[in-house]
Amino acid sequence: MIPVAPNPLLGVGLHSVGAMLAANCYAPQKYIRRWSWETFWMVQAAFCWLIWPAVGAICTIPDLWYVILQAPKLSMLYCCLLGLAYGVGGTAFNLSIRYIGFALTYAIAVGLSSVLGTLVTPLLEGRIGEILDKPGSGWVMAGVAVGTLGIGLCGVAGRWKEADLREQDECPGEYSWTKGLILSLVAGVLSSLYGIAINDVARPIVEVAEQYGAGHWKGNVAYLFVNPGAFLTALLYCLWLARKNRTLGELKQLGAATRSEGERQRASLTANYLLAILTGTLWYGQFFFYNLGHVRMGAYEFSSWAIHMIMLVLFSNLLGVVFREWKGCHGRTRAAIGLALVVLVTAILCLTYGNYLGGSE
Repeated sequence: MIPVAPNPLLGVGLHSVGAMLAANCYAPQKYIRRWSWETFWMVQAAFCWLIWPAVGAICTIPDLWYVILQAPKLSMLYCCLLGLAYGVGGTAFNLSIRYIGFALTYAIAVGLSSVLGTLVTPLLEGRIGEILDKPGSGWVMAGVAVGTLGIGLCGVAGRWKEADLREQDECPGEYSWTKGLILSLVAGVLSSLYGIAINDVARPIVEVAEQYGAGHWKGNVAYLFVNPGAFLTALLYCLWLARKNRTLGELKQLGAATRSEGERQRASLTANYLLAILTGTLWYGQFFFYNLGHVRMGAYEFSSWAIHMIMLVLFSNLLGVVFREWKGCHGRTRAAIGLALVVLVTAILCLTYGNYLGGSE
């Protein structure tokens, strides 16, 4: 058994690939036609949380069956339970968008998830003092703080953007600050449990995979136990919605066209399935590369979750700028998103430099 050599710079590079996939994973949803949300979500969830994790583990973990037999059963159970909680967080995230919009939901939920998913375990294990004594620790902690600030600034800029583009409608849709705030806080807390699960709770399982020669692929075994919990939560919620809305038949036949879709927009059941599968593939792909980056982070591997979350927000907003989604906004709004992007880049540089110093210890 040869341990994976620390290489923080390569680790950050691999994290960036995963974050780019994450920033694009829900783009295919825009092209879904005549499918309800629950039908789309059920299909993509089957791939990102059930099928691809199984395929990834089978292809990369030697003697997988023996790994499963020898891995601690209590760790498996805890991973599954945390996955269930993460699935609830994902649903809360989606509902929060309905009440306070994408920008504020993203800022509150992702910002909270970034901090909690990064620092909770070191705090509970009493390792903060040990971490702070290592070279580069100040840069790493500063990167987490600056990244949280940058995510918050993105939320403010996004909120201003929504106001700029909807000036004629002060409270569009089902706006409710109280409901949205509560749901986004729930989403942030529960979503952070996914990072804790794959990085810390699954560690005993990952160590068994490493003993069987999994090498840098070893983290793929964690998804076998965390992701099915998330899938079960999503499946139950989608089935409940499908029964309520009578949409379960859409799995075999497209739903009726709505007026907003117009007559010229083509719909295809095959295309919908392919788009949903692409969504699930991109979502799983982010954590496929996340694992490859995480195992190379060395002394500050706990910072992987913050790096991923900050890069996700950075790339998603950069893509918005590239595709001119901020066109038509007021000057202060464009200045706010520009400042937010600079802050996020600064956070990544701080985290990268801190990890580099820690790796040179």
